[in-house]
Amino acid sequence: MRHIYRCPLRWADMDAYGHVNNVVFLRYLEEARIDFLFRPDKEFKQGSVVARHEIDYKRQLVHRHEPVDIELWVTEVRAASFTLAYEVKDGDLVYVRASTVIVPFDFEAQAPRRITAEEREFLREYRDPAEDSETGGKAVAA
Repeated sequence: MRHIYRCPLRWADMDAYGHVNNVVFLRYLEEARIDFLFRPDKEFKQGSVVARHEIDYKRQLVHRHEPVDIELWVTEVRAASFTLAYEVKDGDLVYVRASTVIVPFDFEAQAPRRITAEEREFLREYRDPAEDSETGGKAVAA
C-alpha cells in the first residue's frame, strides 16, 4: 500500500524560470513524511531523524495552483532504520523519484533507538513486496 499526500505548491517555491526550485522538493518530501509518520492513530512518538536522502529529478514542475501528488511507501525495515521511497507526480507523469533513510531517535537520551514492534507493524502495511529486503527483493504471497 502507498500513502498519498496532496502537496500544495506555493508561489515562493518557484525559481526565476517559474519552475519549482529543486531544493524545495526536499521540503515537499518532508511534508509527505510528516503526514505519513505523525498521524493521530499511528505515529513515531519518540521521534526520528533523517540519515540520508537520494533524489532524482526527472522533469521540471511548473508552478500552478493545484497540488501535486506525492506517493510514499516503505522499501526496507531494519532493526534501527527504515527506508521510504517517493514519487512526486501527476498521474503517470513523474517529476521526482527519491528515497530517505530514517533512524528512530530518542531525543531524551540523545541517541538512536530500535524500531518498536508497533512501529514495525505500521511500516509493514506500507511495504512494497517487490522491494522487500527481508525476502531478498522477492515478492511474497500474503
